[in-house]
Amino acid sequence: MNFPDADMPGALALDRLIDAAAQELLMRSYTRRTLDRYKRVWERLAEFAQSQDGANEFSRELAFRFEEAYGLRAGEKLKKGERWRLHLVYGIKVLDDLARTGTITRFAVETTGLRIPQGMHKPLREYEQYAREQRYLRRSSLAERMRCIAVFLDFLRARGLDSLNRLQAEDISAFIQSLSPWKPKTASRAASHLRQFLRFLFMRDVLPRDLGTALPTIRRVSQDTVPSVWDPGLVTRLLDAVDRSSPKGKRDYAILLLASRLGLRLSDIKNLKLDDLQWTTASIKIEQTKTGAPLELPMSEEVGTALIDYFRAGRPAANHREVFLSLTPPFAPFCERDHLYRVVNHWRGLAGIEFRAPQRQGLHSLRHTLATRLLRAETPFPVISAILGHASSASTFIYAKADVETLRIAALDPEESCHAQ
Repeated sequence: MNFPDADMPGALALDRLIDAAAQELLMRSYTRRTLDRYKRVWERLAEFAQSQDGANEFSRELAFRFEEAYGLRAGEKLKKGERWRLHLVYGIKVLDDLARTGTITRFAVETTGLRIPQGMHKPLREYEQYAREQRYLRRSSLAERMRCIAVFLDFLRARGLDSLNRLQAEDISAFIQSLSPWKPKTASRAASHLRQFLRFLFMRDVLPRDLGTALPTIRRVSQDTVPSVWDPGLVTRLLDAVDRSSPKGKRDYAILLLASRLGLRLSDIKNLKLDDLQWTTASIKIEQTKTGAPLELPMSEEVGTALIDYFRAGRPAANHREVFLSLTPPFAPFCERDHLYRVVNHWRGLAGIEFRAPQRQGLHSLRHTLATRLLRAETPFPVISAILGHASSASTFIYAKADVETLRIAALDPEESCHAQ
């Protein structure tokens, strides 16, 4: 949708802009729920404009004063719990985008209700089958990739394309430009997914040439992430704080032990099956969710006792084969998106553990802590790699960096090296 004065948002009547935005969102198949949320924001904006000077023109100055009236500050980072404020910001941005450019930039969170042209269904299904059966992508990775491609195909539909054989390099560039609100890391990953999809289309003769080469490079700041590590005493305090007389405590204690004593990944803890527990050999045998590689770890007496306690008086009666279940009906396994952060956060709060320096505090940080503890005990790298399920010692080497960083901070300021009071 084009406006003659797109570079001058103040020249647009507010009511006309709101109507145009609603039509554009409908055409892009935004959900009714999302559209209603934006409409409520726009109604408040119109009322605010009337209360100011009775003007009916949209401008950035008006948008700024409106957001300021609702307590929003420029550059403020909003939390997920403040959804109404997010809707307000997004609603205003939709109007601003439409006023300035004549189009609406899709947000990363708006991926529901996508419409894919009928002529694109077959290659999309074939690529999904290819990615699943020949690229061996795990379910979450495949879902992310297909969602990204679906957003791309919906974008093409909005540009008037109904078949992939009409795809041009400029269409791809326009899509990449529409990802500008996304974080560089997310946009870079989306470009990588799209590049592989385009290469597949070329291999299957859907495209006459590999348009993946037309994808512009998305620069992302490369940072070597140093794993967050707990002081050994803090892990002990965390475990001691768990109330092992309650079903929740029994379950969470077993989960925390698997992470802190065996170094299991979050995904492997959630997917741990009853059949993976080898009681006769006191071991745990799994197929790692991340790599698909087999892993066998010894089941210590501490871990085994915690699991037995959970089975006897904590685990709900259910037909699921997963070891860990929710404690409320329908007593289901943890969903794929659940990072079990509350398992750590709940007992950390009761233990009174407060970190002075910002660091990751989730379940995976306990895995990092185990690796660092083994490193300090001069455990050989190949042994640490085998415990953590790393394909090579190269992945394990980052923990040496974490240990060096801890020592460096301690040398600079011994008091600040203490993570908690």
